[in-house]
Amino acid sequence: MTKTKGNAGIDADAVRTLADLLHEKDLTEIEYSSEDWHIRIAKAGANNMVVSAPATIATPDIGSTQSSTPSADTIADHPGVVTSPMVGTVYLSDEPDAPPFVGVGDAVSEGETLVLIEAMKVFNPIKAPQTGKILQILVANGDPVEFGEPLMIIE
Repeated sequence: MTKTKGNAGIDADAVRTLADLLHEKDLTEIEYSSEDWHIRIAKAGANNMVVSAPATIATPDIGSTQSSTPSADTIADHPGVVTSPMVGTVYLSDEPDAPPFVGVGDAVSEGETLVLIEAMKVFNPIKAPQTGKILQILVANGDPVEFGEPLMIIE
């Protein structure tokens, strides 16, 4: 693939490839990043696409079924927040009828699988970055997640 870069240093071929994948898989948005850049492509309307960089981190709505602490305002700043390293669909267990990997109040060890994120038909285990206790789970089984979106908090 030939790299064509514009004034912003964005690889135009990568944008085209992501836009084609967005259309081919009938997605509403797609994100990709490297150490130096982050790109998000989203459908703005029926046939229009918007390209933006950098993307903002989404803060999920915290419902009454989840732990009430900490508040939504402090989630992003919490030292134990576990964020999604990719765009995809989150699964709380490895099979539909299986119990979740972890629940609120569970003790976890560093490296233990917390959730799976499916991206492009690949299930990626998201592991605990530290030992601690699950304080809050911020996503539900089958939720779409964005790059950098908070998944849970370990304290």
